[in-house]
Amino acid sequence: MTVNRIRVVVLGSPRSGKSAVVVRYLTKRYIGEYSSTGDFLYQHRVAFDGAVSEVEILDTSNCAIRGCLAEHVRWGDAFAVVYSVCERRSFLAAAELLSLLERTRLPGCAAVTLLGNKRDLEHAREVHAEEGQELSLRFGCQFYEVSAAESCAGAALAFHALLREARALALLLPAPRRKLAAYSVSKVIGTIFGKNSKSVRKKRPSLSI
Repeated sequence: MTVNRIRVVVLGSPRSGKSAVVVRYLTKRYIGEYSSTGDFLYQHRVAFDGAVSEVEILDTSNCAIRGCLAEHVRWGDAFAVVYSVCERRSFLAAAELLSLLERTRLPGCAAVTLLGNKRDLEHAREVHAEEGQELSLRFGCQFYEVSAAESCAGAALAFHALLREARALALLLPAPRRKLAAYSVSKVIGTIFGKNSKSVRKKRPSLSI
């Protein structure tokens, strides 16, 4: 089996539930809500389609405020742009992020997927699935609606599709990479579920199949 490295940047507004989607994919565990003032870089080995990939997933935090968005865009091979189907403002922010990626990355040089999170909260929905589909068609990217609260299957499907596209592009577009400090998945997840786990309020994000 071949081994390669793929760097994924996860972008989205603070209330999109993007961190819950990332943790759900990596550990199959669900977290409701936790606060983070910095980025987390997870290292993960994943095997599918008869190949193994070393995956680094950068869960970003407050990029616009901290001024690190441009650096993250340069660093990544693939991008997951997350919004909450229960908050139109996060959907508009996702559209702005897709527009930024289109302006700063050459077309076809990066794998991109749009994730509508909190699919299980249908009673609170503000953004219809058709709107997400239309936005993805506009920017030529993949689209999934997910619910991290309900299952890990949707997150796995969405991330594996993104990684599959990134693998294909890597064969055509090798490029030098910038190094970032990395946390192991076990260390970061331990921090998230550790001392502060009792004080975490449960909040339902979502997943798309």
